Amino acid sequence: MRSVWVIATLFLVGAAQGCSVQVPVSQTVAPVEPVAEHPLPFKGRLVSGNANELPATISMSLSPDSPISFSYREELTHNEYHIPLAVTALDPVTYLGAPLGDYGVTAFASLSIFEGDRVIGDYTAKAFVSKSYTLYSEPTHKELEQAARRSVRQKIEEKLSDDEERLAKAAATAGATDSNP
Repeated sequence: MRSVWVIATLFLVGAAQGCSVQVPVSQTVAPVEPVAEHPLPFKGRLVSGNANELPATISMSLSPDSPISFSYREELTHNEYHIPLAVTALDPVTYLGAPLGDYGVTAFASLSIFEGDRVIGDYTAKAFVSKSYTLYSEPTHKELEQAARRSVRQKIEEKLSDDEERLAKAAATAGATDSNP
């Protein structure tokens, strides 16, 4: 009778290993070469947003008395995926460090540059960062938030860099539109 239980247990363990839940491949942000930090070819004042949460390009371009204005906003959402406990408790690879799920953070940022009522530039970016966790290690929400913020700010800076020439021309005409009758 004892050998029947041993064989049945081995069969169940083997079946559990073959039928274990597969963790979906998480989307991670590929490392991107950072854009060289430099100020925009014009100055602007921050009318909306937190000065501590700005992309470096905008931070270096702030001036309290500029006719050009910046509005910057970031939003974060948290995502979690967990393999059901009933499955992981019976799966032996759980105890060897297999992922039990993942935590993710999505960052969305928007930047508007305007002079009076005229929009000079409008940019949005989205970044998703996730990391798996195991029985023995788990990422913190703070580290995921910081990585998502860095990534989304980098994307905004890349868009500014690509559009820098047009922005410089638009900013140069910003003061001229007020003086024309």
